[in-house]
Amino acid sequence: MSTLTLSTSPEQKPQELPGEHPTEPAVLEVKNLTKEFAVSKTVSFPAVDDVSFSLQQGETLSVVGESGCGKSTLGRCIVRGIDATSGEVIYTPQEGSEVDFLSLKGRQLKKVRKDIQMIFQDPHSSLDPRQTVFDIIAEPLKATTRIPQAELRRRVREIAEKVGLDPSHLRRYPHSFSGGQRQRIGIARALVTRPSVIVADEAVSALDVSIQAQIINLLRDLQDELGVTYLFIAHDLSIVEYISDRVAVMYLGRIVELAPTDSLFAAPKHPYTEVLLSAVPQPDPEVRRQRIVPKGEVPSPADRPKGCLFANRCAYATELCEQKAPTLQETAPGHFSACHYASQLQLKGLAQLEITGAEDHTG
Repeated sequence: MSTLTLSTSPEQKPQELPGEHPTEPAVLEVKNLTKEFAVSKTVSFPAVDDVSFSLQQGETLSVVGESGCGKSTLGRCIVRGIDATSGEVIYTPQEGSEVDFLSLKGRQLKKVRKDIQMIFQDPHSSLDPRQTVFDIIAEPLKATTRIPQAELRRRVREIAEKVGLDPSHLRRYPHSFSGGQRQRIGIARALVTRPSVIVADEAVSALDVSIQAQIINLLRDLQDELGVTYLFIAHDLSIVEYISDRVAVMYLGRIVELAPTDSLFAAPKHPYTEVLLSAVPQPDPEVRRQRIVPKGEVPSPADRPKGCLFANRCAYATELCEQKAPTLQETAPGHFSACHYASQLQLKGLAQLEITGAEDHTG
């Protein structure tokens, strides 16, 4: 345990939906979402554990964390790619009343599904090799709307042009395209129904760096033009810093920090976020970044700690951290942290972690 002296202060009341603005209704509200997976007939563990947040129209909220933290599972639950164990996903269309997307069935589900779409990580395996590009892009429209063939063709050609595809190539098959072009096909498929919300699950991680930049700029341009809202799931914080309005950090299925991008990168309020920032690559060879290596191992999701999930790896942990789980509290306007000592710790932001020298710091 750290010998750092930290005072125990009364906890603030936890915020149910971090990021919601009272004067601006959220387009999507995730409330207490949980997804459990069975280990055996009698034992299960939560891959997503009581997660709540809201999304405003036209913003990008990125969800970050190391592999296995639950971020992709969260995204798939939101779009109903897999069934959540409990919780709600409240969707409010621009015209109409709010609905719980997870509880919809039949015609109601079909009507709303077109408004919440997903871009998948692998642009190869997510495209049916037996379908032409035209059929791939048109499929969501055919599944959710009754649309005349002439209008269908027009919509597909229109969105293909918007994402940078040549409409004359729509009768080709996915194997004829490069990885970047395939991801453009996936983006076109997600956008063709004119959705309000898109969940982008590691949408550029399988692409070359030069192609990543093209796709990220494309997503930003499309957001400016169409007003679409992104839930951007990623592990590369340099991309996240560029594209995001806000960032949510996940660890073992829970959100441990949520804040505006500038605030989180400049002044993190959770020790795990500081660890992630220290691992961001430094493009300048003359400047290095302190690498903070947490002690211990990530606990098994099936055998989670009683208190703070990060306590066994945290350099600042005290007995309180081991015994009591912290709640997500607002430590500054719009900045939430699930750390007992968020208001006392002076954690290093991205700029403060930069050093000029050969030695890295390990904690």
